[in-house]
Amino acid sequence: MMHRAWLSVVLLTALRTPLCAQESAVWRDPSPHKVQFVTVEENVRLEVLDWGGSGRPIIFLSGLGGTAHLFDEFAPKLANAYHVYGITRRGFGASSIPASGYEADRLGDDVLSVLDSLKLNAPVLVGESLGGEELSSVGSRFPGRVAGLVYLDAGYQYAFENGKGTTLEELQKIAPPQPPEPSAIDSAGFAAYQAWFKRINGIAFPEAEFRQMMESAPNGSVGKTRTPPSVPMAILAGMRKYTDIRAPVLAIYAVPHDLGPWLNDNKDPAMRTAAEAFSANDVAWTEKQAKAFEDGVPSARVIRLPRANHVVFLSNEADVLREMRAFLAALK
Repeated sequence: MMHRAWLSVVLLTALRTPLCAQESAVWRDPSPHKVQFVTVEENVRLEVLDWGGSGRPIIFLSGLGGTAHLFDEFAPKLANAYHVYGITRRGFGASSIPASGYEADRLGDDVLSVLDSLKLNAPVLVGESLGGEELSSVGSRFPGRVAGLVYLDAGYQYAFENGKGTTLEELQKIAPPQPPEPSAIDSAGFAAYQAWFKRINGIAFPEAEFRQMMESAPNGSVGKTRTPPSVPMAILAGMRKYTDIRAPVLAIYAVPHDLGPWLNDNKDPAMRTAAEAFSANDVAWTEKQAKAFEDGVPSARVIRLPRANHVVFLSNEADVLREMRAFLAALK
């Protein structure tokens, strides 16, 4: 399972709001990437973003419900020393939405197919949240294909499960308080929706990411979901237990997780009590999982960032860039 503090954000975004955008007639993606599509299976194409650069390839993979556009503002900061790409997994954004193929190793095979198509040798895979699943699939089965793996708050049960971390039963007892639905004003346009998201969570995705995650209604408001709920559900059902990750690893955990302004500043006594109870459980199980990963993956350098958001590279950009650059510089 994925981190429950962000299950509300990920699944509410993935299921309640949509997963592909119709671009506004006037809006243009400002990120300096090229877009191409790579066929990974018959009738299945994945969107691949290329931010350019030279040197070792770095491949970004988003969490559940997200697309490669999540990295639109972060990825270019590494393009001065590396060639930076992002892959939108099947089922989301501009990638194909087939009826099947959402098992963990099939998603890992999709990544390998992109590497083959683009002739990328010894890349570093960087996964955010559920992106850790693809990292572990590749790093367990084909460690020689990658130079290293970077888990951005992504080393949870879908990426590493040896029976010593947080159990599914423990995880199911943890439920974060739910944020309010966006109002009609908040959904009137993507800029308004982005502002609402930041008020709730303390971070905001690039506008292009919201436009990939959501349809644009004819009046410019944020529309309904395009990807059926069966897609994220199939991914959750298709997880497997990875224990033998045999590639150099950098794993960054947010512990404790920042819950965002909506909960941090909430004055309602019942909500404060629920948030405090959740935070206590979150610290306990996140640290337990981080320790299991640290002990179970000998190659791993495990970093803990206190009070970071689950999308850690957005809340703690400088910390993540520093740790990533040090890790990348040490790779052979």
